[in-house]
Amino acid sequence: MVSMPVRWLCHCLFLICAALAFFEGCERQGEAVLVIGMELNYPPFEMVDAQGNPAGISVEMARALGEYLHRPVRIENIPFDGLIPAVKTGKIDLIISSMTRTPERERSIDFSDGYLRTGLCLLLGNDVIANSIDDVDRSDFKIAVKQGTTGQAYAKTHLTKAQLLVLDKEDACVLEVVQGKAQAFIYDQMSVFKHWQQHQDRTRALLKPFQEEQWAVGIRKGNDEIKRKVNEFLADFKTRGGFDKLGERYLKEQKDAFKKLGIPFYF
Repeated sequence: MVSMPVRWLCHCLFLICAALAFFEGCERQGEAVLVIGMELNYPPFEMVDAQGNPAGISVEMARALGEYLHRPVRIENIPFDGLIPAVKTGKIDLIISSMTRTPERERSIDFSDGYLRTGLCLLLGNDVIANSIDDVDRSDFKIAVKQGTTGQAYAKTHLTKAQLLVLDKEDACVLEVVQGKAQAFIYDQMSVFKHWQQHQDRTRALLKPFQEEQWAVGIRKGNDEIKRKVNEFLADFKTRGGFDKLGERYLKEQKDAFKKLGIPFYF
């Protein structure tokens, strides 16, 4: 008769072997979970639906990437300025969060090919007399920028006279302009257009970009294989009309408005 400790040890060894076989099988089938970080506070790209689930253009991109790679996807909601540290330390595998590829960021992480072009522009108070970025660089002007964005980086480098108001939230920046506490908010074209629509009685938008940018997928340095696969996915997704479908679903109003203004659309 086998003693209880021996039977217990055999049972434990069996469970360990079964678990190892399961995970090895998953790895062979390419089913390791792909963890993608984004800040779910930037509709219609990154947001949550009525049930509190991740939703939006970037979320659909992430899921399509997972299908292309035959890997399940998990979305991690991380503040924007925490995304690069998260991918560097391996907390997440990729960043898909409307992130602009910049030389400064490329010193910390790698990027995929660009998948969307946009640019920095201005949301102004209705009574502000200005027609360009140069017009708001005045000592009596306050310019709102969101922490960790290219808008903040641009303002810090190029605006030598204006007072910079650095805030954590996009909506807080907009509110400063709506209430007349700041003369302008520097942000991307889509967001500025959206906020102008919501506050047409208090704001106006200068949508022509003064700095053009490209969004890309953020990748940990040295992870060349996943970078190659992400670039293959982006090319395939574009060829199959994936970006066009997302644009029609989420951005049709903006697309039509930009066409009337003669400003190139994003994808």
